This record gives sequence, C-alpha cells and structure tokens, in this order.
Amino acid sequence: MDSTLTRTNLDYYDDMLKLKSIAILVSFSKGDDGRLALILDSTIFHPQGGGQPADTGFITIATADSNFKFIVQDVRSKDGIVYHYGVIEEDSGCDLQVELQNGREVLLHVDESRRKLYSRLHSAGHLLDGCMQNVGLGHLEPGKGYHFPDGPFVEYKGTIPQNELQSKQKELEVEANALISRGGEVSAAVLPYEDASILCGGSLPDYIPEGSSPRILKLGNLPGCPCGGTHVSNISEIMSMKISRIRTKKGMTKVFYTVGS
Repeated sequence: MDSTLTRTNLDYYDDMLKLKSIAILVSFSKGDDGRLALILDSTIFHPQGGGQPADTGFITIATADSNFKFIVQDVRSKDGIVYHYGVIEEDSGCDLQVELQNGREVLLHVDESRRKLYSRLHSAGHLLDGCMQNVGLGHLEPGKGYHFPDGPFVEYKGTIPQNELQSKQKELEVEANALISRGGEVSAAVLPYEDASILCGGSLPDYIPEGSSPRILKLGNLPGCPCGGTHVSNISEIMSMKISRIRTKKGMTKVFYTVGS
C-alpha cells in the first residue's frame, strides 16, 4: 500500500441505506485492461467481500461545467484502501489530468436495485444462522457465506444425518418465513470488544482480535454477529425465503437458499 494514502472511510458503516454521497478524490490510476481505478477519501460503495458482491453505480464531478461520468463496475478493498474500478461513459478523449485532479469533490451514486438485492441476500444469510439455532441445529458452527444472486448459501461446520435433511429443510424454511413475517429492526454498529461479545451471546469468533472494536450486526431479537456488509433496515424487507437444498458432506453442511422478489 502507498504509505501516503490513508484508509478509506466506509460511509455505509454508519448508514446502510445511503445511496448518494460526496467524497474527495485522492488519486487515480489506469490498468492494462483500460479500466480506471479511483481512490476516494470516503465511499458508500460496498467492496466485494464477506460473501457479498460489490456495489455498482457511477461517480461524477461535483461541478456544473463537467460532463465526466465514471461507471463503477467493480469495487475492491486492499489494506484499508477502497478501489473503484470502471470506465468513463462515452469516453471522448477527455483529459484525465484535468477532470481527475487530486482533491476534487465528486458525487457518488450507488445502484439502488442492486444494493437492495445484495442487502436482502446478505441479511437472509444471517437470518439463517438464527433459524439454525431455533430448529435445534445450533451446534453447527457457521462458516463462510456466499450471498451472490447466482446461488447463495451458508456453510456450517458439522453434519446433519441424511434421514433428517428433508425434515430440517422444511423446518428451516417455515422458521425463516415466520421470522420475516414478524419483522424486526436491523442495525449495525462498531462496538468495544466486550460490548460486542455480550451482544453476540457471550463470545466472538477467534478471527476477531481481543481489544478490537468490531462492527456488529443485529437482526431483531436474534444474537448479534460480526459483519462488515450492508443489510435491510427491517427483517420483513427480505420478503420471503426458500431453503432450496441442504447438502452435508465431509464434516460440513451447506444450506442453499433464495429470497422472494
């Protein structure tokens, strides 16, 4: 990481519903594939990570005399720096050194439909963790989640007997939709380690360093969990959930799901 760069402030940490914001351009570069990478002092774009896809959208210059429009195709984070990758809309050979001067104010616009879909899928994955406990599968330890539209799932350490898979699949789906129907506020906050531990049922995963201040997601009355993604504001916004399949193999269980439209 360039030692002159400071960590990008993640505005969506404080407001997951924010779709427009103002930021300051820190630097830009051009890759071999022709795409630009913009670095800003802050962003509302969620970078791909934690099983959640990157937001898309566009960035413009905050002055009336500029027609510059940068289409954000991908967003990634490395060493605390967020890189916005994309192309200039209808590139007419504009002078990048003029348009993209360091310190220039820019306007960020996140694609609303994608953000809402990704937030619903991610929230549903965490809701599933609570459902697992409620149907007697709380002994299975949550692992990675994949919350992309092409086949979302949550993976758990441990197995379910083959003769129980079908019944547990039905139980999970009934429980998930019951929780969605009841609804409940969803919030996320950066908390001191001890407070975060209490909110998460008395302990935090080993990958959270002691003494750190993790961001904790809380869905209704379910136990909290560490998460850096974006989510719905109320459980009811998930709309509905279908458990499409459960697969248990080699000491691991994968629960595949979809959300209603």
